[in-house]
Amino acid sequence: MAEATPSDTGEPLVPKYGTDGNLEIRGGVGGIRFQFEELLAGASELDALGEAVSAVEREANLVWEQLCPYQNDAPFTGTAALIAVGEARQAARAVREELQLISAKVRASYREYEAAESPSRFGINIPPSGLMFIPQLLADLSLTQFPDRDAVEALITPLSLALMMDIAPRELALSLSADIVAGRDVSAHGPMIRRLMETLAWLKPRPVEAIEGITENVAVDTSPAGLLAMVRRLEERDDGQIDVVRVEDGGRRTFIVVIPGTQPEQPAGGTNPFDEAGIAEGLGYGSEYISAAIRDALRQAGAEAHDQVVAVGYSQGGVHAMNLSRNKAFLAEFDLKYVMTAGSPVGAITPDPGISTLHLEHLQDWVPGADGAPSPDTKDRVTVTLTNRVQTAAGEDRGLGPGHQLSGYEEGARAINSSADPSLLASKAALSAALGAGGAGTVTRFALSRTPREPAVHPPGTDRRPPGRDVRPTGGR
Repeated sequence: MAEATPSDTGEPLVPKYGTDGNLEIRGGVGGIRFQFEELLAGASELDALGEAVSAVEREANLVWEQLCPYQNDAPFTGTAALIAVGEARQAARAVREELQLISAKVRASYREYEAAESPSRFGINIPPSGLMFIPQLLADLSLTQFPDRDAVEALITPLSLALMMDIAPRELALSLSADIVAGRDVSAHGPMIRRLMETLAWLKPRPVEAIEGITENVAVDTSPAGLLAMVRRLEERDDGQIDVVRVEDGGRRTFIVVIPGTQPEQPAGGTNPFDEAGIAEGLGYGSEYISAAIRDALRQAGAEAHDQVVAVGYSQGGVHAMNLSRNKAFLAEFDLKYVMTAGSPVGAITPDPGISTLHLEHLQDWVPGADGAPSPDTKDRVTVTLTNRVQTAAGEDRGLGPGHQLSGYEEGARAINSSADPSLLASKAALSAALGAGGAGTVTRFALSRTPREPAVHPPGTDRRPPGRDVRPTGGR
């Protein structure tokens, strides 16, 4: 384990994030939290060992006291024995004190780590660079006209609350009061989005249908880069589609669900479930209807109860993919093993235990920070931040900024393929265990369609003219 402060300096032990070229790796078996969990387990063992050494020390002290009356005997008998036992007692004390010191350092480091993490539980997310994100924010806005991830992650919660206060102050105050009384996190993005939906009914989720299309034979690359290549091919087709890829390894079949990013529609809230309203469903409603449509698509593609599933999504698609990891109905039917996201705001989504996740984010991509929560540092959850500086080439579509380009994430995934970082090796092993080595497979295309909005119903005799307008017949006064 790498340490930011060596153990012989007297300072608390603070492990560092892993790096591999332009990759910064957080979480997994090499992550800070898992290392601390292992260290705390070791500290408990040291405490037990210290107690055992302390018992030896007490026994040696009793023997020493019993030998004291013989200290005036012949030097080679009483005095020698007294000295030997005394030295053994002192050696036992030194070992005990060293064990207790190491244990205390580990626990002190963990308390500091917990103290550093605690502000995020109240919606206060301080980037690793501290307030240095502000000059970087100004530089990014000047060069690319887009903020970076750390700035958005730090500022999104207070700005969202300010927006809600402007749109619906009374409703926000009542909702916040109820959350505070119930002990809920008032900064959680899901409830905040649902509060906003109460004033923007056209964004509320509606049922989604999965319509089966063609099935084709394909060569399947089951590496992280291969999964994102599936997303790219999906993005190149018509809007509103997902792919379900079937692979078999040693007689065991696994299904890969491939979900696209946001596909803007005018007006939003139409029949394409991956338009802007799909973001609201993903962040505010746990992808309720899209998850149900994915379950139906898997059944149509031949998946049966308890078959293994891997989900991959880009941008908005990553939110829907991660929501599968906590959807009780989905997990009761299928065995979700692995979720991979790229450029997705998924930090506030907690998967069920045992599901491995890999998140790709770019330091210059503001989208992953849009939920105001960094992805947690746990054994089964690895977040890779791409740190290379990027800019939109002249004449290219700016999209959501240079850091959000799928091509950049594909490049990062290829670097992950070849990385020897311990956390990434463990994550790739989990993916390989679910999918095998790849090879021949099939892909079934599905079109997802959201139920059309019902037209507004006006009671008979209701005047539908906008207030304040006086509409007269042609030629009248």
